[in-house]
Amino acid sequence: MARPERRIRRTEVEQVIMKGTVIEDYPTDPRGHSCLILGYGRDGRPIHVVCAPKGDYLAVVTAYLPDSNQWEDDFRRRK
Repeated sequence: MARPERRIRRTEVEQVIMKGTVIEDYPTDPRGHSCLILGYGRDGRPIHVVCAPKGDYLAVVTAYLPDSNQWEDDFRRRK
C-alpha cells in the first residue's frame, strides 16, 4: 500500500474478471475450486486475479501485479 503505482483499483479487478482469460484452473484446491485470471488494467498493465465461485457470488481471493521474474513475457505461464 505504500507504493501508489502498485495499487489495484476495484474497477480494474472487475475488468479483469469480466474481460480477462483464465490461465490456471484449480478444481481440487483444498479450500474449494478457484482459478487464476489474467487481464489488463490502467495503462495496459497486467493483473492477475484469483477468484472462486461460491454459490450465489464470486469470491475474490487476491489480486496482484505479476512479477516478470516469475512469469513468461505474456504473463500466462510460470517460468
